[in-house]
Amino acid sequence: MCANSPWGSQYLAFWQTPIAVGFGESILSKPLLVWINDGLMAVFFFVVGLEIKREVLVGELALPRQAALPIAAALGGMLAPAAIYAALNAGTAGAAGWGVPMATDIAFALGVLTLLGRRVPVALKVFLAALAIADDLGAVVVIASFYSSGISWTSLGVGAGFLVVLVAFNRAGVRHPLPYAVFGIGGVWLAFLVSGVHPTIAGVLNAMTIPARARMDTDEFLARNREILEAFKRAGHSGPHEFMNEAHHAALGTLVATVQDVQTPMERLEHLLHPWLIFAVMPIFALANAGVVLTGDLLETLTHPVTLGVIAGLVLGKQLGVTLFAWVAVRSGLAVMPSGVTWRHIYGVSWLAGIGFTMSLFIAGLAFGESPLLHSAKLGILCGSVVAGVGGWLILRGCSNR
Repeated sequence: MCANSPWGSQYLAFWQTPIAVGFGESILSKPLLVWINDGLMAVFFFVVGLEIKREVLVGELALPRQAALPIAAALGGMLAPAAIYAALNAGTAGAAGWGVPMATDIAFALGVLTLLGRRVPVALKVFLAALAIADDLGAVVVIASFYSSGISWTSLGVGAGFLVVLVAFNRAGVRHPLPYAVFGIGGVWLAFLVSGVHPTIAGVLNAMTIPARARMDTDEFLARNREILEAFKRAGHSGPHEFMNEAHHAALGTLVATVQDVQTPMERLEHLLHPWLIFAVMPIFALANAGVVLTGDLLETLTHPVTLGVIAGLVLGKQLGVTLFAWVAVRSGLAVMPSGVTWRHIYGVSWLAGIGFTMSLFIAGLAFGESPLLHSAKLGILCGSVVAGVGGWLILRGCSNR
């Protein structure tokens, strides 16, 4: 909308505003759009990395038979859309965009599923979350392998060295987020920024070094807090118009410390960053990248092979790949259907998996850069994601009427 308003030129020029960071001779100057795509999106991928680590350790990806179904569905949901897009764009300038329809936007897909409330089983939401996280992991591999160029192995070596330092922090029991932020951003991210491998990969790698163990288990937490609350009670009564004494404050301080000790740093960071991701990072990224300037013949743009490839990949490819690979995994005995989930549920989720939006826009920017084909890809992403979201909602909404 902004891109096609009377202020469209100002909107586009704003994102090209140069922003310089540094001091002395060490100045890093890049357009605002690059800071968003390479810097702000690193936060997005950092949270994705935390989610992947959590699911692998204790979630739906922890046990082989639990993990088999969402992983198989995610794999099919990546291969089929890429194949359809490649078939429509083989030998053309748009061939590089084969990775665009592979992605699933976990936030929007789960958002649509949440709108259905109790009409869908909880197990289906868990399945979709695990599928999207496995899909995100696949997208990270695709970005690192196919959408990075001019790799500087020296810079990667420096980044690897900083990662070793972060792992050492983890092993040594360092739990404060500051050292991880300093070495993760000032070391790993900057090294990847100049290495040729997209710096958002640094976000995922940094997430893998965050400690996932708590200092205190739940039994110890409960026992310790009983003692603290007793100490608070012995400190005397504090009425609505009275200040607490030093003993009260000491007990509260110890209580806060135990609350932190029973949580893992990984959990605390994920809960801390998730609202920022939903209400700041993703909206800013969408505002900066989703603008499609509609010039010339709209019908011609809609029928462009890139646009059609993205729409067909997101709408048809996701349906085919997710459903077929899930069916094969279950029929072969590699996976089991979640409790209360039917094949109609799986098919409805296969539509929701076609909501690419954030991740698809990101990959489109890597694939096409400033090429005019980027506008065709964006239009395909927007159209395909809307069709997939509405279609999935209608299918799943009808499940409760059976």
